[in-house]
This record gives sequence, structure tokens and C-alpha cells, in this order.
Amino acid sequence: MDQSAFILRMALLLLMLVYSTDAKMEIISSKLDVLVGESHLLLCKAGAEGEITWQKDGDDISDEENVSKVDESSSKFLIKNAKMENAGRYTCLCEFDNGHTDEISTQLYIYEGPSFSNSDTYHEFLEGQEGVVPCLASGKPSVDVHWIRDQRELPSYEGNRVRQSGDNSLHIEAVRREDAGTYVCQARIKGRPISKQLSISVVVNAPPTVRLREEVKRVMAGPETNVSLLCLVDGLPKPNISWTMPVNFDPSHHQFNSDRSQLTIHSVARGDYGEYVCTARNKIGESSATIMLHVSEAPEVYVSMEQQSVSVGENVSVTCNVSGHPQPELHWISKHNGHTLDSASGRVRVVGGVLMIDKVAPSDGGLFSCMAVSPSLNASRDIAIHTQPGPPQSLSVSPGSTSVLFSLNTPPISGGTPITSFALQWRRSQAEQWKETTVPASVPLAITSLKPYTSYTVRLAALNAVGLGEFSDTYTVRTQGIRGEPDSPVLSSKQIRVDSNSFSVPLQQIDDGGTPLLHFNIRYKEDKEGGEWKEKQLQSDVSSVFLSELSFGSDYQLEVIAVNANGSSSPAMLNFTIPQSVKVTKPGMTKGGVVGIVMVIFLVLLLVVDATCCYTNRRGLLMFIAVKLFGRKVPGLKTLEEGEGTTNGELKLKGLATPRGSIQQQQHAGVQTQTKEGGQHREVTCDKAPLTKYEKTPQNGDLPTTDA
Repeated sequence: MDQSAFILRMALLLLMLVYSTDAKMEIISSKLDVLVGESHLLLCKAGAEGEITWQKDGDDISDEENVSKVDESSSKFLIKNAKMENAGRYTCLCEFDNGHTDEISTQLYIYEGPSFSNSDTYHEFLEGQEGVVPCLASGKPSVDVHWIRDQRELPSYEGNRVRQSGDNSLHIEAVRREDAGTYVCQARIKGRPISKQLSISVVVNAPPTVRLREEVKRVMAGPETNVSLLCLVDGLPKPNISWTMPVNFDPSHHQFNSDRSQLTIHSVARGDYGEYVCTARNKIGESSATIMLHVSEAPEVYVSMEQQSVSVGENVSVTCNVSGHPQPELHWISKHNGHTLDSASGRVRVVGGVLMIDKVAPSDGGLFSCMAVSPSLNASRDIAIHTQPGPPQSLSVSPGSTSVLFSLNTPPISGGTPITSFALQWRRSQAEQWKETTVPASVPLAITSLKPYTSYTVRLAALNAVGLGEFSDTYTVRTQGIRGEPDSPVLSSKQIRVDSNSFSVPLQQIDDGGTPLLHFNIRYKEDKEGGEWKEKQLQSDVSSVFLSELSFGSDYQLEVIAVNANGSSSPAMLNFTIPQSVKVTKPGMTKGGVVGIVMVIFLVLLLVVDATCCYTNRRGLLMFIAVKLFGRKVPGLKTLEEGEGTTNGELKLKGLATPRGSIQQQQHAGVQTQTKEGGQHREVTCDKAPLTKYEKTPQNGDLPTTDA
């Protein structure tokens, strides 16, 4: 059984060897998909000589017109004006000359399309509406349709707002602005890589809408006032904007931005008041909105006068007019007491905007204000009414030995302008004329040079820029006579001056007691427990007390006593305060700079002294440096017995024969100088110590020894 199988296999192998060939068959085609109406060529190459035939879908092709032999080993089949029925499977069969038969097949596809007939490529939709975009695609065999946007295929199942519906159209629910754009409808022949695309534009429209930031605008008229009216417009396509104004358009007065959504009015005037209508239009429709512009005029105040001087007892009236939009209210205010003058009757009244004052009193003097009050802004003008001062009411009179001093407990009414001085009057009897002196308001009010032990009637009145006011009540006083001792000096506490930690106050002596003053004794101390009095003396002709180097942040007590030959006055006392210091950085030299300058001066002086010693005595630091640098002795320098050994403490003069007693020895600050009577200096040393009493007594020709 095994032997029979072996024999059968060998027989089959021999048959295969007999009929085997190296020929390789192939069908050459430029493409497998052929468009209807095109011509297409199929070339069959057998690889060896033989008889070649063609079949389509298993049936022999007898079309000799389209089938032709190329050579002994190849054949071609031409399809002219391809039709759908030409599609199929084409087989090339070859019966080789050696008796072997072989075949090869290829599939040929015939198609028509795809095409888009009657498909619009532009669609417009209103925002919020449903949008349907059809894609009418056809082809043979049938086609598949797909929608693409931004290179991404759109879904075709429910639940998506933008999707492909079952009829191959594009469906957009509640169209939005972002849905606008380009969509691609792609049609593909089923089962084949044959496709075609159609681009379709989708436009979303929206009717115009106008939104205002402010429906009412309020501004104040003026050449520097500009106002902008803004109209916020929306819509697709972009609307055109127009304005309707209550005044004629003026390019110099009205200005629009690039899209006319903003109107700017320059130098707003009262005539710009009214309604401004902004209208937006596009092909869908139009919309409008109205802005109400209210223009107010700033209140202005006009008065008939700004300052009026009037005598006490006279009448005065001031007219005030106000203007503006809306019309402001007019009010008169007394600024010296803050009262509103709204009464139409009485001595001080307002009638029809006119301020009227009958029989002006000193208390009427001062500032009055006419005010225009409106909802948007207020304005006012001040009017100054000046009259004479009132009479001094509360005062005290103090007689001195030959003087009378007035003290005002309360200042008199000023009459609306500052009191500059006082008129002081006195007389001894009613039969006499009043005598008068004028004293500045800043100094003590005193009548001086009166007679001692004499009765006087005195009074005073205040003066201002308008004139002399009413006099005070009269006072009868009697001078005290010559006591010998001076009255207490007067310190003007109203004119205290504090500058840093220094203090000054004016000083005046009203009555010297009949004897010239010698001086003033000054005492002052810190007003605290344990404070010690400091004293100083001032000359009799000084006009102020000046104290310096006081402690910051401290209270002080001051006493001033006038002294004449007869004794001392009672002390005039005053308390004052030195405030805390405020550190102010001022440009100046620092402590380090001062130290540096002192060191430079010291070094300069040291060099000058050393140079002087070097020049005169051939000694010093400069001489030492010179010897070290130049390596030689300086001319004129005498040294100790050169080449003759030591001197044992004795100083010898070479070549000098001087008898004992003819030499005078002088010693000045450690410097010994030897001179010959009638001669000149021979030797000067700066660094030789003086001889002590224990050294050897000099011989002839030697220097005498002296005690140190």
C-alpha cells in the first residue's frame, strides 16, 4: 500500500515537470475605475508564446473589433465609450505552445458621477430659526453623503444640534451666530474611492438691536464741557447707524467715531438740550433708541457792589441777581454769624433779592454772601460792609504815679474791618477840652506824663479803616503820685514769638516812678517740680525780652522786674511753652567733615613747624627724610667731632677759641644757643638735651654746663 502511493506521487511529479513553464501572466490596466463614456485598455502579457483569449464574467468575448493580438505572447482588449454594462470581471487565458494552460483575472469598475444637481451653495438663516441645507448628490452605482466642517465629519445621529439628517441634508437647530461659515457636502461612490465635494456657505442674519448705557444724560454747559452719547448697536449683517438731533449738524460742534456709534458734542451749550435718536438699520430691519440730554447752566451771581463803607446810623442796600438753568434760588447769608437772612421785614431784611439794612450798627459790619442754589451746583458772591467800631464795653482802668493804663477784658466790635488803633482821652474837669493820644492796638493802652496826685476823667474809643468809633463810658481816676519805685513793666502776651527753642516778647515800661530806670531783672525757669530759676539782666532801653537755648516741649515761667535808684517794681509774670522740636534736614557740613578739616589743618601746621625747624636748625622730620633719600649731609650741618670719637656728653666747637666768660649761654624751650659777644650765631641745635648738674664742668673752649 505504501509502495503504490509512492509510485503515484512520482508519476504526478513527472507530469508536472513535463508540463511546467516559467511563463508569468499579468493584466496591465491604468486604473480599475472607469468613468462612463471614457475608453479603457486592458493589456494581457502571457510571458511566453501561446494562444490568448478573453472572457468577461466567465463568458468568452467574441468582439474581434475590440480584441487584438499584440505579439505571440500578449493581447489587448479595448473598451470604447465605457458603459455601465462594461463593468465586470475580465479574464485573460493562454494556451502555451508546450500544451500548458494558464489564466489571470482583474475586476473593472464603471461609474457615473457623483454629481450635485440643483444644489444651492449659499443659504441664509435668521438667528434662532431652524436651518436645513439640502445636498442633492447622485451617481452610479449609488453614492454615500457626508457633511464636513473644519475638516471634521458631522454626526448623523439625534441629540446633536448640528447634524446630518436621514435625507442627507444638513440640519441646524436654533441657528446661532457661530453656525455661520462654510460646510462641505461630500458624495462618495459606494465601495469605491471615488468622491466629490461641494462647498456651501451658511450665513446667519440678526435684526438690529440698540442698547443705551444712559437714557438720560445731564451735563453742565460751558466752553470746556464735552459730552459723549454712546449707542451700542448689534445685528447681522452689521447695521448702519444714523442720528437724529434737536439741532442742525455742525462738524465743528458734533463729531462721530468711525462707525457712528458715538456722538461727541464739544463745548456744550444750553441749545444742545433735547432728544438724540440713534437708529440702526440692516437688510433685516431697523431699531432705534432715544437719549435725553439735559443741559444745565452754572449759576451765576451778580451784585451791585462788593464793598461798601457806611457810617453808623446810615442806611445801606445791596442788589443781587442770579441766573442759571434751572433757575437757582437766591439766599442771603450773614457770614459773621452764619444766619440766613430770609425776613422781608425788620431793620435787616431781604426784599426781591435786595439786602437792606436800616440805621447800620457796628455789629452789622462784616461779610454778607449772596448765594445761588440749584440742584446741580451752587455759586456765591461776598459783599463786605464796613462801619466804625463799637464802643469798648468791658474794660478796667489802673492809675499809676503819673499814668493811667487801660485793660480791655473783651475787644470791642470791629465794624467789619480790623481795629488798627485806639484814641485815649483825658481831662481834669468838664471845663477843659479833651486831650487825646492815639495808641496802636498792638501796644499797651496807657496815658503817660500825667501829673501826680491829680484826678482825671478818662475814656477811649477804637479806630478802623472807616473811622473813629463811639467812646467808652468815662472813668474818674486819681494818679498815685511819685512813689519812687517804678511800676511793673508790661509784657505784650499777644506778640509772643517762639522760634525753635528761642522765645521773645515785647517789653514796655509805662511808668518809671519819676526816676530813670537802671535795668531790668529777668528770671525764668521750667514750670515743673524742681525747676531752678535762671537770671539775667537787661539794659533799661531794651524793647523786648529774648531767651534762647530753652528745652523743647517744656512750659516756662517768666518774671520781669524794673529797677531804678529807689527800688524795684512788682514783677510782671508770663507763662509760655516751647513746643516739641521738628527735625528738619538742612544742608550743611557733617561731623565727619568737620573732623576731616581739623585733621588737615593740624597736618598743615605740623609740616610748617617741621619745615621751619629744618630750615633754621637743620633738624626735624623733613631733614631726616632728605638725608635718607640723598645719602649725604646737608650743607651747613655740624655734627659731633667727626672722626674724633665720642664726646662723653660734651659739645665742642671746632676751630673756635673763646675765652672763658666771653660766651653767653641762652636756653629757649629746650634749644641752646651759643653766641659770641658782639659776634654772630655759630651753632644751633634743636635736639641736644641741656647739660645736667652732674655733668663735667666745661674747660676753656667748651660749653659751660647749666642746670636743666
